[in-house]
Amino acid sequence: MPMGDVCNDERHRSWALLLKAQARVVEVLDHELQTEKNLPLTWFDVLVQLASNEEGRLPMHELADRVLLSKSGVTRLVDRMERAGLLERAPCPTDRRVIYATITDKGRDVFGDASPVAYRGVREHFTELLTASEKEAFESGLTKIIEAQTPLPARERAAG
Repeated sequence: MPMGDVCNDERHRSWALLLKAQARVVEVLDHELQTEKNLPLTWFDVLVQLASNEEGRLPMHELADRVLLSKSGVTRLVDRMERAGLLERAPCPTDRRVIYATITDKGRDVFGDASPVAYRGVREHFTELLTASEKEAFESGLTKIIEAQTPLPARERAAG
């Protein structure tokens, strides 16, 4: 069934609208961050995840889960961010299988500089467009959907 037909099919309309809205908002936020701060949204997302952690670091597998990238996708992204000096990798002292991504001082500076642009964009292109009751219904619906899912084991996530 072509995507246009899915949007018109009441059984799938909400799904198609969610995908379309997410894609458009991500595209606009990425454009604003790139234009104003020369920072891709994916890089900002990694910096958010690391900066919001008390230690400023996360195991690579957990970072991949949080930014919704495959293990290989996050590895390539971290490679580029490490070359830019925004984060560094460090082995876990107690488990040699675990590698941490740690935000650097430069990464914190870039995150702090880009945050107003990103959060302004989220407000302008998402949260301010919804009434309080719409936000409540939206969050309630998404929470219900998330809680109904059984997480895939890491091995199956990486393969998909």
